[in-house]
Amino acid sequence: MKFGICNETFKDWKLDDIFAYCARVGYDAVEVAPFTLAKYVTDIPAAERVRIRESAARAGIAISGIHWVLVQAEGMHLTSPDAATRERTAQYFCELVDFCADIGGKVIVVGSPKQRSLQPGVSYEQGWAWAGDVFRPSVKRAEQRGVVICLEPLPAEDTNFINTAAEAVRFVQPFASPGFKVILDVRAMSHEEKPVPQVIRESRGHFAYVHANDKNLKGPGFGDVDFVPIAAALRDVGYDGTVSVEVFKYDEGAEVIATKSLDYLKRVFG
Repeated sequence: MKFGICNETFKDWKLDDIFAYCARVGYDAVEVAPFTLAKYVTDIPAAERVRIRESAARAGIAISGIHWVLVQAEGMHLTSPDAATRERTAQYFCELVDFCADIGGKVIVVGSPKQRSLQPGVSYEQGWAWAGDVFRPSVKRAEQRGVVICLEPLPAEDTNFINTAAEAVRFVQPFASPGFKVILDVRAMSHEEKPVPQVIRESRGHFAYVHANDKNLKGPGFGDVDFVPIAAALRDVGYDGTVSVEVFKYDEGAEVIATKSLDYLKRVFG
C-alpha cells in the first residue's frame, strides 16, 4: 500500500517544501489541491507544471493526483439547468485532466458538493443525465492521458446528489472506462447505513483511490473510526493504490497531523 497526504494540510507552506517534508517523514505521494496554486488550472503555465513535476521527482515523492478541483473555479456546475454552464464545466474538466497529467498525477478526485448539488426544479434523473454529459469529454481525455477521474460519493449533509458508493458505482459503470472510477472516502463512508468494510467489498473493482480520515473530520487515528477492518477489506479486494490522508480540521498543526496519521496507517496496514 502507498500512503499520501493532501497539500492543503500544510496551509501556507511552499509546494517544494511540502514535497521534501513528506518524503522525509515517509510518505509515498502528495495530492495537490489546484486552488492552492491558482484560481483556475488554466492560469498555471506549462513551464510551472514542468517545474512542479520535477520538484516532486527531486524530492523523491510522487504526485498521486489532484482534488478539490472546483474550489475557487467560479462558474462551474455539473447539474446546472444552464447549458452554457455545463459546457464550460465539461471543458474545464478536460483542462483538469491535462493539468493532472502535466504535473505527473494519475487521479482526479471529484467531490465538489456545491458544484454538483441539484438546484430547485431539477429532478434527480435530469441531473444524472446532465452530469453524465458533462463528464463524457473529460473521460475520453483521461483515457488518452493515462488519468483516472474518480467520482466521490458524499453524505447528504454535503450534497443532494450521489450520496453512497453504490450510487457512484452506478453512475460510472455505463461509461465502461478505465478513465472513470470511484473514490472511497472513509469519512463519507462512515455516514452510510452499511459498515465501511462492507461498502469497500461491495465496491470491488470500481474504485481507484482512497481517502483516509475520521468521521470527526480529522486524520486517521484521531477519532473513533477503527481502520483495522478497513485495511483488511482493502486487502481482501486487492486494492494496492494510494491511501491518502485528507483532513478538514487542522487543530493539531500540519506536522502532527502528517506524522501521526502516517504512523497510524503504517501500524494498521502492517
